[in-house]
Amino acid sequence: KLLQALIVDEKVSYGDLLVGDKNALLVAARVLGYGKDYEFNYGGEEEVIDLSQLKEKDVDWSKFKGGKNSFEFELPASGKNITFKLLTHTDEKKVEQELKGLAKIHKDNVPELTTRLKYMITSVDGDSDSKTVRDFVDKELLAIDSRAIRKAISDLQPDVDLKFYPPNGPEEGVDIPIGINFLYPDARI
Repeated sequence: KLLQALIVDEKVSYGDLLVGDKNALLVAARVLGYGKDYEFNYGGEEEVIDLSQLKEKDVDWSKFKGGKNSFEFELPASGKNITFKLLTHTDEKKVEQELKGLAKIHKDNVPELTTRLKYMITSVDGDSDSKTVRDFVDKELLAIDSRAIRKAISDLQPDVDLKFYPPNGPEEGVDIPIGINFLYPDARI
């Protein structure tokens, strides 16, 4: 509800936001509401980071042709040509609903990855029929191709780099803990 309330431009739909858009809104709301300094505990030490210094993830914007959320990709192993999209908030809600239904059927093994891929892949060799896409993901998609698709999606996904780099921490950084205290620092939970 908070993020929906922050959107004041009628041309922008909350359902069309990507994960990175929502993260940027969340950080901006935190900075505007409580300031740029964010305190949290890491490894038993109090850490303070300046949220206004967070960087955007490097993205090759030239791949967003015509501002469209549609990308062509040739699978390295099978050689098939697919198109895919980055999931919007609306897509994420559909995936969640499908996963809830699948959890009732597959109690021990919910196929989250393949379900997500069925929503991300929009065509296979020019065929955009959803049954074709679903059958491809279920029956033909090789693990090596699945991994390549996920890497391509990760490389394209705009986002805020929500990591901090403690002095003796891992080189790749540590995720900034975002919980109730992020938007309600006085809660101290």
